[in-house]
Amino acid sequence: MAYTTINKSTDYFDTKLHNGNATAKTLAYDFEVDMFWTKMRNYAYPHMIFDAVRGNNTRLRPNQTNGEGSAPNTVSFGNSSGISLGTDSGNYGTNKTQTDSGSQATYVGWGWKANGAGSSNTDGSITSTVSVNTTAGFSIVKYAGSNSNITVGHGLGAVPKMIMIKNLSSATNWTVYHNSIGNGHRLVLNGEAAKESTNQFSFGTSPTSSVFALGGGYGDVCTSGANYIAYCFAEKKGFSKFDSYKGNGNADGTFIYTGFKPAFVIIKRSDSTDNWNIFDNKRNEFNLTDKRIYANSANAEATSSSVSLDFLSNGFKLKGTDSNINNSSGTYTYMSFGQSVVGSNNIPATGR
Repeated sequence: MAYTTINKSTDYFDTKLHNGNATAKTLAYDFEVDMFWTKMRNYAYPHMIFDAVRGNNTRLRPNQTNGEGSAPNTVSFGNSSGISLGTDSGNYGTNKTQTDSGSQATYVGWGWKANGAGSSNTDGSITSTVSVNTTAGFSIVKYAGSNSNITVGHGLGAVPKMIMIKNLSSATNWTVYHNSIGNGHRLVLNGEAAKESTNQFSFGTSPTSSVFALGGGYGDVCTSGANYIAYCFAEKKGFSKFDSYKGNGNADGTFIYTGFKPAFVIIKRSDSTDNWNIFDNKRNEFNLTDKRIYANSANAEATSSSVSLDFLSNGFKLKGTDSNINNSSGTYTYMSFGQSVVGSNNIPATGR
């Protein structure tokens, strides 16, 4: 398998940090951001996800069941230099100057590149709106639900390894498909639960290179009268990896090979109750990577050596013994994006 044609990973995904100032500004990336996931680091404000398909100032909260909501003066798309942040005059927790306790508000923003507002896709049994970046293996898919089983076009041209779906119209759980647990199970992004058996990723049909299948009548993923958003990820060698590992319960923990130096990792134990742990290379620039944010919680960023990793040139190594990442009998799913530059020989230069 050849490496992806991505020459610089930060042309498609990156993490940025900033201090809130309640002033309109550009948060600079090396690309036009099409999906933006942000969290206040030092106070318990909800996560926010925005995307270019749903449009400006329209938020979802991945740690909550809430449907889509308006968030004026927060996030706007179409900025070729990154993402436009507004004054956050509605106190949404995207660019506030201070936390509720009066401290300077600090933020992290994870940005992905798709392809703007998207276009019509008729690969499935229903028509979807798809914003896709086939090079990076990422698409944003909007579709209408049904009470019947459907297939939905995702535009990736490759089989998605992970899909996150949210009902925009009402308060439901976030459903996560991960290839390591299969189409008969799901994880819930806004909760700690272990994998659940489900027909939501439907009727024994795994995603293909053109569509994913959904069971009709399930409010979380496909019911009549509701609109949905799906964030779909295909694996690209040298850039992204979606897989699983077994913990060993030791401080000298399991090594997980990705084929690149990680820049971003989310870990979720799939066989038991535990949090979704987010690590990145900007909140920790050097090992030990011990600053975590829980995707399923509004809690502020926390630091603990017992929930920690080393980001290495070709993967990550578990350094903590906490059950969130490294129980001796635990099975864990993860998603990871890389920090690498591909040279003229088509091989990633992973060292620093």
